[in-house]
Amino acid sequence: MVASGLQRTLHRARATVASPSRRTRSAVVLGRLLGLAFVVCFLSGMYSHFLQQPLPWMVFPTKPVWLYQVSQGVHVTAGIACFPLLLGKLHAVFPELFQSPPVRSPLHLLERASIALFVAASLVEITIGLLNTYQLYAWFPFSFRRLHFVLSFVIIGSLALHIAVKLPIIARYWRRDGSDPAEPRPSDPVGPDAPGTAVRPGGVTGRLSHWVDREPQPLEGASDDRSAALGRRGFFATIAVATGALILFTAGQSFSILRPLAFFAPRLPGTGPQGLPVNHTAASAGVVEAASADDWSLEVRYGERSATFSRAELEALPQVEETIPLACVEGWSQSARWRGVRMRDLLTHVDAPADATIRVRSLQQRSQYTVMIMPSEFVLDDATLVALELDGQVLDLDHGYPARIICSSRPGVLQTKWLSSIEVIA
Repeated sequence: MVASGLQRTLHRARATVASPSRRTRSAVVLGRLLGLAFVVCFLSGMYSHFLQQPLPWMVFPTKPVWLYQVSQGVHVTAGIACFPLLLGKLHAVFPELFQSPPVRSPLHLLERASIALFVAASLVEITIGLLNTYQLYAWFPFSFRRLHFVLSFVIIGSLALHIAVKLPIIARYWRRDGSDPAEPRPSDPVGPDAPGTAVRPGGVTGRLSHWVDREPQPLEGASDDRSAALGRRGFFATIAVATGALILFTAGQSFSILRPLAFFAPRLPGTGPQGLPVNHTAASAGVVEAASADDWSLEVRYGERSATFSRAELEALPQVEETIPLACVEGWSQSARWRGVRMRDLLTHVDAPADATIRVRSLQQRSQYTVMIMPSEFVLDDATLVALELDGQVLDLDHGYPARIICSSRPGVLQTKWLSSIEVIA
């Protein structure tokens, strides 16, 4: 009797929360959009991660110069779009919380565990990702990049498992509403007085037993009358408007065509010293005195050979100008004209090999980006500069004066500011 009472309670709860938008078809439509967004985020996130921590065999393209700008812009924009899609998906499947019995088989347990893991990891992942765009590191003492990287595999793995378990239902509802009117619905009346209900041993009604024993259709609780159809359209319209608004009002930080609408962007293009945003100032990096010193010099080394350049000596070398976007992992980017010495030309002063890999050091201390490794494909690229000027002006102190690295298709955190030394390591 206790089990029967619990089943009745859960069944009535499902009927209570049923609505036109809480249908299997709605869940499948939102699920495939959400799945696509997560796959895009995963692939673009892997690209960004391995640019910063490449495996020994990896080689990356250096052209087009806007490659990382687009990749990371899509990554952050798709991640933000996941918020309304995930919340809409949770709304559509909410009646699933009231399944009776809660676990019917080992496969059902696997399904429920995979979706619980997916939802929990997804909520954490997109939340810390959003906080990172504002540089709000609330998860201290954890490394954002490490945590973000690990959670991405948890999400993709649990998503793949969930899809595998639910594949028959997904296939059935992929292109159309595959509901069977003859199957029971959560809104059907339950109890000894319900029409057509026969009491079975143990107090479980025939109708309820039929509902429990069959493959459930928990999301088919609303009638298909005109008001229900309008309700479903309204639900999808709300999700579409919310997703579109978030994309429209944030993507301008990455894509210039939407720049006038970047109301929600954490970094507004065109702001900051010399009209270019900065994440870390010279003061916050603790380099104001060292970078402003009259005796500053840049040391270039290859084995026993070394050369030292003052800023005036760097300015006396052949100068080139390149238009390259500064693109940061937080999603914002902006193109600018940079002028300075080509890296490969500078390395000829120590007779470095043509396929050199270099280690770059900054005056900044106590930072994970004090040392930066640049693979040979970027060293050899024409657009890789030791930059001295920005948009026709001497570099501002906050942009890396007296000299900084600029190269195409790499994250802003690898465009080392306040250079101290360059060493050929391979």
